Order: sequence, then structure tokens, then C-alpha cells
Amino acid sequence: MAEVVLSGLTKNFGSTRAVEDVSLSIGDGEFIVLLGPTGAGKTTLLRLVAGLEQPDHGTVTIHGQDATKAAPAERDVAFVFQQYSLYPHLTVYENLAFPLRSPIRGLSEAEIDKKVREIAELVRIDDKLQNQSTRLSGGQMQRVAIARALVRSPSIYLMDEPLSSLDAKLRGDLRIELKRIQRDLGATILYVTHDQIEAMTLATRIGVMEKGHLVQIGTPREIYTDPVNMYVASRLGMPSINFVPTSHFPAVAAPKAASMMGLRTEHLSIEKSSRSDGNGVVTWVEHLGDQNHLHIEMKGQDVVVLSPPDSGLEKDDHVHLTPLAPLFFAADGERIRG
Repeated sequence: MAEVVLSGLTKNFGSTRAVEDVSLSIGDGEFIVLLGPTGAGKTTLLRLVAGLEQPDHGTVTIHGQDATKAAPAERDVAFVFQQYSLYPHLTVYENLAFPLRSPIRGLSEAEIDKKVREIAELVRIDDKLQNQSTRLSGGQMQRVAIARALVRSPSIYLMDEPLSSLDAKLRGDLRIELKRIQRDLGATILYVTHDQIEAMTLATRIGVMEKGHLVQIGTPREIYTDPVNMYVASRLGMPSINFVPTSHFPAVAAPKAASMMGLRTEHLSIEKSSRSDGNGVVTWVEHLGDQNHLHIEMKGQDVVVLSPPDSGLEKDDHVHLTPLAPLFFAADGERIRG
């Protein structure tokens, strides 16, 4: 594995700026996840690292060497795409062996066989090696695609939403497997997703992207608890963070420049109250087994609060909400600390 450094990367497609002045250092053995909606520039950044696109400005350094102008084959990277991209006429074994048979590698058949079987066992498809790649389930096919990248032992693995086409249960299973594999190999991974659960559970650090900009980079906990603006705050959390005007809670000592307050569902205390003492009304209760999500109408706005399942609160109850750990934001959405 190797350190990969991106410095001031910018990429335009005609009049559209897909990536703008992105700088990022990916340490040896790190699992970096780029998080953001469609059009944020995540995949373009991945393609710039792979050499599938050339930047208009900036540099890509791999293993201390400037790889900005290097061809994809010269960069020692492996790319896992959203779709499986397997050779349908080959067996699983042959799909895994294919990248190892490049003349520049100079591996013997015995070395290839050893590597293929090691990786197949690691990703738990060693019993499928003689199957045709098209005669596998979706999860098995994605395991083969990941394994085909792993056999190469490149400097960095680039993964473009590799789990997004799978059903929810299989996506959850493979997410755990992928993290295990990364830890076992000490692999360096740059991973793209719009799924906040993938980002939170997989990443060493999360890079939040918006309209081509890398807005914030930090550990999952840092991004969740200490966002730099309302956009970043809204990328993590299920249900999403509540944004309410500071005037909704006049008793809270908000910074002077703050106009909005961000409140996670677990950062609101809720108590049943009388009509005169309350500041909200329960409009809907989501029963989730170990917890409830209470939807509260507060001055014409829906606020979601986490509560225990035995709270006893029901639809149309009057309640009083108290902020516990509010985040403050200016009118332009930027964070105000205080």
C-alpha cells in the first residue's frame, strides 16, 4: 500500500466544473469514503486518481511519485465499479487470474494459483471458483469483482458505489465483509457512496462533497458531532438533523449571529405537558421496536425526536421540548461555535 496525495485537483466538462480545487491526503492503510449526492463530483475525483480523466489543474501523487500524467496502467491502482464488470465467458477462477497473467507481472502459474485461492478464501468464494461468473447471485458476483481487484495488491483500491445495486440485507452483509477484508489486508481504499450508513460504518475518515468541493474531511464521529455547516450536518443522521429557528427556543442562549439551530433526534428532551405549558404536539409515532421516533408539530414545523418505546406518548399529546446539545448556524448555513 502507499500514501496518495491529491493537490488542488480541478476538472471541468465544458462549462460544468465537476471538481474544484480538491486537496486530500490518503494515508497508507486508510479507508476514505467520499460522501455526497449525485453530481457532487465523487466519481469524477475517483476517475482522476485512476487516470481515466486528466485534471485541468492540480496533481496526483502516488508513493511519492507524480502520477498526474501517467496512464491508468502505470498508476498501480485497482478500480471496482458499481456494476460487476466480469468476463461472462470465464469462470470465477479465470476472472481472478486474468489480471495476474499480464506479461509485466511475470508470475508463474503456481504463483497465480496460490494468489487466486488466497483471495477467493478471503472473500469467501473459494467454493465458486469453477462456476461461470454469470451463474452466481448478485452478492457473489460483487464478491468476485472485489476479489479481482484484491488479487493485484495495488497501491490503492478505488471503489465506486460497489454495493449500491444489491438489496438492503446483502448490502449490509457485504459492508461488514468489506471492512473485515480491508483490515485483514491493511488495504488503502478510496470509496464513493451516497449512503450515509456505508460512510459511517466503513470509513477511517469521511470526505463530504458538494458541487465539486470537498467541504469537510474527518472521522465519522467528527463529521457527525462537529459539522462545519448545515449541509454537512444534514449528510449524516437517520432521521436527519432538525433545523429550527433559534426563536423557537428563546430560553436557549444562542450566539448573537446565529439564526438557526441544529438538533439531532437524540438531543431533544421531551416531556408530556398541558396545552398551556407545551411547545409542540405529537402528530405521528414511528414504532421501531427498541425506540420510537416522535414527529412533533412545533410552530408549523415538523421536528423528529428520539424516545424510548415505553414513553407513553401518543398522537395529539401536548409536549414540551428542551434542546440538550444544539448546534448553531448563521443565515448562510455556516456553523457558529459558542
